[in-house]
Amino acid sequence: MTEKNKEELSLWQLLKEDFSVPKQNDPALNSTLELFFNYPGVWAIINYRIANTLRKKGFKRLSRIISGISTFLTKTDIHPGCTIGRRVFIDHAIGVVIGETAIIENDVLIYQGVTLGGVSLNKGKRHPTIKSNCVIGSGAKVLGNITVGKNSRIGANSVVICDVPKNSTAVGVPAKVIKRDDQKCKLSHNDLPDINKEMFDYLLKRVAVLENAIKSYDGIDLTSEDKELEDIYQRFIKAMNSIKQ
Repeated sequence: MTEKNKEELSLWQLLKEDFSVPKQNDPALNSTLELFFNYPGVWAIINYRIANTLRKKGFKRLSRIISGISTFLTKTDIHPGCTIGRRVFIDHAIGVVIGETAIIENDVLIYQGVTLGGVSLNKGKRHPTIKSNCVIGSGAKVLGNITVGKNSRIGANSVVICDVPKNSTAVGVPAKVIKRDDQKCKLSHNDLPDINKEMFDYLLKRVAVLENAIKSYDGIDLTSEDKELEDIYQRFIKAMNSIKQ
C-alpha cells in the first residue's frame, strides 16, 4: 500500500472502517454491541491506529504507553511503528504479536497466536511484509524480513522463514511453499494440503514396489509377514475411527 492510499482516509474514517470489518469476516457476529465486548482484535487495531498517528506526530513515548495499555487489555501486542493497511481483521486476536517494522497491506485476515517477528538486532527492516488479501492461520510464525505474496495463505502453526510467492500456500515447520492458484474464500483456512500424508503415500507405494520386486525376482515368500502387517494396519485404522466417533 502506498503512502497516497493511506492518506486518502482520515483517522476517523479508518476507525469507522475498522469497526465494519468484522461483519464481513466473522459469521458469529450477531449485533454491533458485541464489537465492544467480544472482539479484542478490533480494539487492538483501533488502539494501534491512535498510537501510530501519535508516533508520526512525534509523541513516541505516549504512543508506546497507549500500545502497552492496549496489549494489557486485548492480549495483542502491536508495535505502534508497524504499518497496517485497510480492512485488516485479527480474529480472536489473543497472543498476536506484530513487530515494529512489519508491513501488513489491505484485506489481510490474521488468526489468534500469530507472530510477525524479527530475527535480527539491526535497526532496519527486520519484520515480515504481508501483501494484500493474505490469510495467516492460527499460531503461525512469520519471521524475518521476508514477504508473503498477494492472495497467499499460511497454515496454522507453520513457521515461515522464506519468501512466499503470490497465490501460494505455505505449511509445516519450517514451512514448505506449495503453489495453488485455486484460492477459495478467506474463511476456508482448513483447506490446506497435508504434506506429511503425501510423503507417507509415497513411502507406502515405494515399499510396495520393492516388495513386488523381491517376490518376483528372488522368489521370497512374504505371506506371513504380509498378514501380520495387515493386522497391525487394520488395528490402527480401527483406533483412528474410534477417535473420530
